[in-house]
Amino acid sequence: MDWKSVKFDWNQARAFLVTAEEGSLTSAARALGLTQPTLSRQVAALEEELGVSLFERIGRSLALTDAGFELLEHVRKMGEAASRISLSASCSSQAVEGVVTLAVTDLMAAYILPPILKDLRQAAPGIEINLKCSNSISDLRRREADIAIRHVRPEHPELFARKLRDTPARIYASKALLEAYGGAIALQDIPKFDFLGFGNNEELVIGLHGMGLPIRAENIKLGSPSALVVWHLVRSGLGLSVMADEIASKCPDVACALPDLDPVFFPIWLVTHRELHTSRKI
Repeated sequence: MDWKSVKFDWNQARAFLVTAEEGSLTSAARALGLTQPTLSRQVAALEEELGVSLFERIGRSLALTDAGFELLEHVRKMGEAASRISLSASCSSQAVEGVVTLAVTDLMAAYILPPILKDLRQAAPGIEINLKCSNSISDLRRREADIAIRHVRPEHPELFARKLRDTPARIYASKALLEAYGGAIALQDIPKFDFLGFGNNEELVIGLHGMGLPIRAENIKLGSPSALVVWHLVRSGLGLSVMADEIASKCPDVACALPDLDPVFFPIWLVTHRELHTSRKI
């Protein structure tokens, strides 16, 4: 196709089509929400571009010329195609569907997300949710996930982050383990207990020291990179660990081991790519 020869202006073609359908410039201008002089200029510009007269005036009405009749059928097809395009674009912009991969910790996926996902499934049934349980934020930069929920704000300029809230956390143990100590543990007795780690024992010791707990690496006898596994071991009576209050509150078989100790707070960040955060499905 010789694209250089295609000089058709759709606004002019639409002005011609609606004028032909309505039978007058006044009615056509009203239908399009334009002023009559504007519409008249568009029709005149099309006639000038094509080098033909499309209408002739009969009294207060307009009648198509032979050239106008010939052009009308072609422009009608253009109008029908434009309507289909607008409808398709409208449906696409309103549809919220597609696959969204969400990178979260296993604890978040197991204890916090289920009611949220239930509401989301009802609100947007066209979205397919893929949960990627990971503790790394690098998966976002490698496009292995669309959204991540993390405890650390990302510094990478390609990532967009919003802080959701700070969540309190305390030292928890199974109620069965605590029963032998009257339901709680004295601070001076803490070194007698095993702590469960998450694969980062040095960082955990530093964090526990920050809470005022005299814990050494020797106290961490068991651990796993999976926080869900660690929490299950805590609930089984194998030791103590730090846990978010909102997760511990869902487990009736555990209790705060040091209720008089002030909680620590962990931030929760919602993270995505800068070019994706405006996507309706994201």
